Amino acid sequence: MRDTVGDPAFFETHIKSRPHLFSNTPVFLPLEDRRAMLDIIQSIEAAVHTPTYRDEVLSWAPPESRQDFGPAGVFMGYDFHLGHGPPRLIEINTNAGGAFLNVFSARAQLACCDAVEPFLKNRSPDAFDGDVVQMFEEEWRRQRGSGRPTRIAIVDDAPDGQYLYPEFVLAQRLLKASGIDAVICDPADLSFANGKLYLGEQIIDLVYNRLVDFALSESRHAALGKAYLKSSVVVTPNPHTHALFADKRNLTLLSDAKRLQDLGVGGDIISALAPVPRAVIVGPANAEALWASRKTLFFKPVAGHGGKAVYRGDKLTRSTWQEILASDYIAQDLAPPGERSVMIDGAMHIRKMDVRLYTYSGSVLLAAARLYQGQTTNFRTEGGGFAPVYFI
Repeated sequence: MRDTVGDPAFFETHIKSRPHLFSNTPVFLPLEDRRAMLDIIQSIEAAVHTPTYRDEVLSWAPPESRQDFGPAGVFMGYDFHLGHGPPRLIEINTNAGGAFLNVFSARAQLACCDAVEPFLKNRSPDAFDGDVVQMFEEEWRRQRGSGRPTRIAIVDDAPDGQYLYPEFVLAQRLLKASGIDAVICDPADLSFANGKLYLGEQIIDLVYNRLVDFALSESRHAALGKAYLKSSVVVTPNPHTHALFADKRNLTLLSDAKRLQDLGVGGDIISALAPVPRAVIVGPANAEALWASRKTLFFKPVAGHGGKAVYRGDKLTRSTWQEILASDYIAQDLAPPGERSVMIDGAMHIRKMDVRLYTYSGSVLLAAARLYQGQTTNFRTEGGGFAPVYFI
């Protein structure tokens, strides 16, 4: 990574302080799991293109999210738990992080034995760089019709303080190498004037959005929000994409065959979505039943991200339950994560595992896993972190 970036200080500055960013163990999964996950992903994409389904999910979306400017959303992330029957879709993320880091990890793998060598050789993600550039160009054309952006801003709050900041640097390098200028910035440093979005005196054509203010409604994001709503800048992923795919209330539809049928979603799509764990919106009407069955449930905030304020039902206290009831939450059937054995100091340890497929418009860009201990994925586990996935 240091050599590719061309910065001798890259590792010391950005990676050394993140000792559990990468696991040193790849994950091997059967090829049928990839097919099953892709079937679910493409069925969700098809459901989203069903007009009555779109109307339903947009009915609870913020007003800022309802205008469709065209982009499909770069780096969609579909997260799965595997190892207990068919793959179970746990979450959809429209600003899924880690792809640029994971591709470096996959390229760096060395075969541990002769049996593994063919899989590493045949599944190297060599097409990733070209696919990424084409993806951003396609997002531009979806909104602007032709050409390509001159300058892309990679945007997040206090970006250099973000745990995944190293991949912002990698994304910037890749875009610049393709002839597209790229800057990394805080949205508070942007301004909107004369129908254009500016960083200082530089015009921003496209924003690669890594914010967790999914509607761009917070005051510190006002310039970006105004430019987006006036179509003065291409934003990807954008509030509309988040509303269609990643609002967690959507899981209550995707896991309910009857509601999908009532919305006119095709029977083959409904069948493919059968492995999606049942999810319901938490409210006064079902509070008593959900508390009684809490040990089989996972509770997630509707607008949550990164595993924050997420609770396993068997860990809930009464006080936390009252906080959940006072907020916007869904309850999702517990789907246990898969597991991976790792060697640490010569001893075998078990780590939990989830698998993320990074996609664009339903096509897979990259597969990666996250190994961890605890309630949700994190980067604080010895032997854990991002791990490349090989399907065999």
